[in-house]
Amino acid sequence: MDDLAGYFARIPELKDLPASKIQAERLGGLTNLVYRIQTPDRDYVLRVAGPGTESFIDRKVEAHNARAAAAAGVSPEVLFVDESDGLMLMPHIPATTMSPESFRTTEGAPARAGAAFARLHDSGQTFEFRFELFQMIDGYLKLLGDLGATLPEGYHDVVREAEAVREVLDAKPAELAPCHCDPLCENFLDSGEAMWIVDWEYSGMNDPLWDLGDLSVEAGFTPEQDLEMMRAYRGGEVSEADFGRMVVYKAMCDLLWTLWGLIQHAQGNPAEDFWAYSIERFERCKILMGQAEFAERLAAVRAG
Repeated sequence: MDDLAGYFARIPELKDLPASKIQAERLGGLTNLVYRIQTPDRDYVLRVAGPGTESFIDRKVEAHNARAAAAAGVSPEVLFVDESDGLMLMPHIPATTMSPESFRTTEGAPARAGAAFARLHDSGQTFEFRFELFQMIDGYLKLLGDLGATLPEGYHDVVREAEAVREVLDAKPAELAPCHCDPLCENFLDSGEAMWIVDWEYSGMNDPLWDLGDLSVEAGFTPEQDLEMMRAYRGGEVSEADFGRMVVYKAMCDLLWTLWGLIQHAQGNPAEDFWAYSIERFERCKILMGQAEFAERLAAVRAG
C-alpha cells in the first residue's frame, strides 16, 4: 500500500482518505500495473503506466479516446487521468474479466463482443490518432533497430509478402471508425448481458474489421464463433468481402504484434516471455498466410 500512496495523493477521489480506509488488490496487466481499489463508498480501478511505455504510447491521445469510448457507452467513465504519465482512475465494473478460454466457452460471448464493437464503431465518436497498420510496422521496425533488437528469421520476407494485402486494402479502403485496435481478451468485461471494453492505449481511427479479426486471433475463435461474432456485429448475414477482410486482419495483427512483443523483450519487460510470445504470433501469421483459404479471402476483399 505504501508504494501506492504517492499515486493516491494525486487523485481527488482518494487523496483525503486515510490508508486504513483503502484496500488495494493487484489485477492483471502486461505493461502496466493495474489495481482494484476498494473504499467505504466506491470501488475503483487504478492504472499505473509501466516504465518505458512513453516510447510508444501517447497518453494524451489515450485519455481523449478513453473518454470518447465512455461516451459511446462501451467503456467505464474516466474519473481521473494524468496525461503526463498515464495515471488513470475508473469505476470498477462488476463483471467477469475475459480470457481466451472464457471467450471460447461462455455462451453468447462472441456475439456480445460483436455487439459492443458495433456500438463503438457506429457511435459517431472521433478518436485522435490514425491507426495505420503498415506505418506502425515501419515505426516498430525502426524502434527495434534503435534498440539493437533481433528479429525472427524471415520476418522481412513475410512483410514483403504482406505487400499484396496492402495493395488490396489500399484499393478497397474502409470508412474509418473509432476502434480499440488491441482487443486482448482481458480487455473485455462480461456482465452476461453486455461486454465492456477497457484499455485504450493503442486505440485510434481504423478499419473497424481490424478489431474483429484481432479479437478472433486473441480468443482463438472457431469459424463458427467468428460467424457468431460477425453476425451480431452486422445485425444479420455477413458478406464474403466483410468476412474475408476480418480473416485477412487475423494475419496482419499477428504480424504487427510480433514486433510489439519484440519491443517488450528488448526493453526487458519481465511480465512474461515476450520472445516466445513473438515467435508464437509470427509462426501463426506465416501459417495463416500460407493457406489457400487466405488467398481466397483476400480475393473476396478485392472483389467486394
